[in-house]
Amino acid sequence: MRASDLPTGKIKHGALSRRGLLPALTAAIFLSAALLFAVQPMFTKMVLPRLGGSPQVWSVAMVFFQATLLAGYAYAHALTRLAPLRVSILTHLAVMIAACPLLPLAIASGWERPPADRETWWLLTLFAVSIGLPFFVLAANAPLLQAWFARTDHPAAKDPYFLYAASNVGSFGALTAYPLAVEPFLRLADQSFLWSVGFYVLIALIAACGLLSWRPSDQPSQTVASEAATAIPSWRDAAVWVALAAVPAGLLVAVTAHISTDIAVVPLLWVIPLSLYLLTFVIAFARRQIIPHAVVMLLQPIVVFILVVQTLFYPFEKIPTVIAVHLLVFFVSALMCHGELARRRPAPAYLTSFYLWLSFGGMIGGLLTGLVAPLVFNWVVEYPLLIGLAVLCQWLMPMPNTIAQRAIRYGLVAASLLIVVFWNIYFGTALAAAALLLRIPPVPAAVVAGLLLHNNFLSEWSGTAIFMRSFFGVHRITEVQHGQFRLLSHGLVVHGAQRLRDAAGRPDVGRPEPLAYYFYGSPFGQVINAVRAQGGGSIRYAVVGLGTGALACHAWPNDTVHYYEIDPVVVRIARDPALFTFLEACGANTSIVVGDARLTLADAPDASYDLIIIDAFSADAIPVHLITREAIALYVAKLRPQGVLQMHLSNRHLELASVATGVAAANGLIVRVSETTDLSDGDNFRLLGTNAVMARREEDFGTLTQRDDWMRQEPGPAQEVWSDDYSGIAAALVRKLKE
Repeated sequence: MRASDLPTGKIKHGALSRRGLLPALTAAIFLSAALLFAVQPMFTKMVLPRLGGSPQVWSVAMVFFQATLLAGYAYAHALTRLAPLRVSILTHLAVMIAACPLLPLAIASGWERPPADRETWWLLTLFAVSIGLPFFVLAANAPLLQAWFARTDHPAAKDPYFLYAASNVGSFGALTAYPLAVEPFLRLADQSFLWSVGFYVLIALIAACGLLSWRPSDQPSQTVASEAATAIPSWRDAAVWVALAAVPAGLLVAVTAHISTDIAVVPLLWVIPLSLYLLTFVIAFARRQIIPHAVVMLLQPIVVFILVVQTLFYPFEKIPTVIAVHLLVFFVSALMCHGELARRRPAPAYLTSFYLWLSFGGMIGGLLTGLVAPLVFNWVVEYPLLIGLAVLCQWLMPMPNTIAQRAIRYGLVAASLLIVVFWNIYFGTALAAAALLLRIPPVPAAVVAGLLLHNNFLSEWSGTAIFMRSFFGVHRITEVQHGQFRLLSHGLVVHGAQRLRDAAGRPDVGRPEPLAYYFYGSPFGQVINAVRAQGGGSIRYAVVGLGTGALACHAWPNDTVHYYEIDPVVVRIARDPALFTFLEACGANTSIVVGDARLTLADAPDASYDLIIIDAFSADAIPVHLITREAIALYVAKLRPQGVLQMHLSNRHLELASVATGVAAANGLIVRVSETTDLSDGDNFRLLGTNAVMARREEDFGTLTQRDDWMRQEPGPAQEVWSDDYSGIAAALVRKLKE
């Protein structure tokens, strides 16, 4: 960095301009930040159904947002350094006006259907052509307006970083309001229209800020180069800024994907981590210290230690507890890093440089976590690695000096090492020696080792598990019960099982028996048999979600089975007879269509199926866009007049039976629900869960009406109806907790 990067001087203003400038700047920065962060969940929700509701959609979206934020900060930095104030104002207003033809925001024409591969690059390009310019110009506003303010003689201009906190307050407010006050009440088209109105208002506000700044100097400007030259940031300073920004940004992507995978991919679970992320900036850059930085440094190893214990010993705790622990670790770690950034911030003359490096670090963290890690690793290595790196960031900060602080520090090291020793005594001993010799700060290596050694690493190292990763998640294939069964899992949920040998160790031969949720007496088998009995002959049925292909073995020789599967890796797993043999043994009349079911099923002829089964999951979460009023209408159009729709609704965290009742009633359908779980036989992998069947008339259910475990459901007077514009995830979580 060079002293020549400095602005040439300050501009003096009259009393009236002084009074009006700061309120106008604060309002513009607040509104700009609110628009910047409101568009993120809004537009990503528009795109989400195009890619099957995958958690990776939000991860890739975050990479785009962080990269565009960097571009906006670079533009603001260049404009501030290279152009006089008046030219800077006119240029920026012109760029904002140039973005107006893209309003109201919508998916660009010609980008309705993604390709069968390269989903990441397609998604990044879609974001760029649809919202790239408006997002870019919004990203530049905060540093640019602060730089304008720093070049005035306003009394507060000597330390304009408090406006960064105001910017993050606007961002935090917009993100908090979106799932609570915007998404439940406004359709996406209405949201886009109101957002566009806000953008036009922002142009007027920035024009006002420019006008208030556009005052002739009362006297020649006085250089500030000599004042700032005494504290010119070094490249080492920049490297530390990048590191401290990259780790929380990477953690943001990782923790959001982690909590979304096992619940649902919806804005509510996107905005909670992002809101906490922004809140840490508000706290760290506030004028008055809200939480002492030293307290945060001491607290961070403690919460990480709690996470290690929870992960290793209590992985199946209730979801609110698990989420709370992960979010607490994320919040404290981000606050620690951002607090250190605030402590290390340079003089105002280097404000745009500082923000540029912060943005670069954020992009690096998001890029490595959202794009590189899924390509490099077969399973989710990046999240535990980032937890360890977050603790290692303490190495960049002042070490604790008091006796009490040292006692806490080394006590935590010892306690964490005990966990590692519990798993591997030799590695633990070596790690303890390394921690003492290298003066590693509290628990980093122990945390990383504890998380990585747990489950995935040990099973892959010993050869008892195969991991396959795609845009849509990590698929794990394991053998259990001494090689008697082979399982396909995603997250903590089993998505398919096959018996390889009997209890005596003899290999299973012949036609494989469907297991897991698909055994012959399961709700799936009951529905298929009922539909076949109604038709009196061969049937055509479609299955959304392939898994291991076990439902193909319910077909009779003259039946036709069509699978709709979005993930090519799942297709490869199901078709590989070295892994699972259901399709090889039973799939003579089975075809597989690759792509999102909402898009590919629309291509099927109307009234072409006797039965449609919705069995699509991302870990434990059914993609929300497959259980909306519009989705049900599509399925009904593809059913024959007596056809039946079955939906697999099993979920550890969401109550979805009432959701099925609502969307069925909205389409004029009758619904019956089976929630029998007491007959499950986990030792032999015969599992039961929650299923719903829908039909136009009662008689279309056939023999299901004679069973006590298929109960007819009636919508209540205040029945909620999920749609492509609305999904009550919070209410579904609460209902599940009350069960």
